Amino acid sequence: MSLPPTDAATTTPVESNMTRTRPWGTVTRLEESDRYRINRIEVNPGAHISTQMHFHRTEHWVVVSGTAKVIVGGKATILRQRESTYVPMNTTHRVENPGVISLVMIEIQNGEYIGEDDIVRFPEDDAMTFETPAS
Repeated sequence: MSLPPTDAATTTPVESNMTRTRPWGTVTRLEESDRYRINRIEVNPGAHISTQMHFHRTEHWVVVSGTAKVIVGGKATILRQRESTYVPMNTTHRVENPGVISLVMIEIQNGEYIGEDDIVRFPEDDAMTFETPAS
């Protein structure tokens, strides 16, 4: 049994220089299509991403190595290697690295729109207290 050819119009090849450095670590885009993006995220020890929310996409995080403290909709959970969490649309979320080694995660973004302008970032002072708005 053979697989059908991939649709080159909807899948974007990823160049080797697709790693972006952030104050908290790095994001490497592994694959992208019209409705999904797969990233490798590395968070430095003691660092965290901003508290954010998306209107048009969900996210699924899988911990590859290290320990993650994830806060989704105001609820904190600790994830270890081989554990994962799901982040629904319209839900505030953040990931922290409470450990002493780098946190490495695979992030799968999925939705009708995955553009960078679908990120609502919240002020740092509100990061731990933000609840997800009522639908």
